[in-house]
Amino acid sequence: MKTIDEKMNSLSAARRKKIQARADVLIAEEMTLQELRHARKVTQVRIAKELGIRQEGVSRLEKRSDLLLSTLRKAVRAMGGDLQLVAAFPDREPVVLSGIADADTKVGEGGRKRTQTGK
Repeated sequence: MKTIDEKMNSLSAARRKKIQARADVLIAEEMTLQELRHARKVTQVRIAKELGIRQEGVSRLEKRSDLLLSTLRKAVRAMGGDLQLVAAFPDREPVVLSGIADADTKVGEGGRKRTQTGK
């Protein structure tokens, strides 16, 4: 059985270059929140200001593996983007989910949801 390095080395230089280019694209499609912020050339201070928190809070947020969708949506918006949640299935095209953690819903004290109008 060949290793991946042996297999790659057996390919032409042009083929290796094409494979590496595709790998780079796939890798670029998946980023951590911190990597995304760096790629967008946005500082933690700017994100903190947009979110109304301190820079240390942004640092902690970037290290978390479990975020509320509303928090993630706000962080992405602070970088100039829009968060979309996509459900992928093996037997159909991906589906963009809507109505989840809408921007007009906030979690108030005690964990209760309320609208922007405070109701």
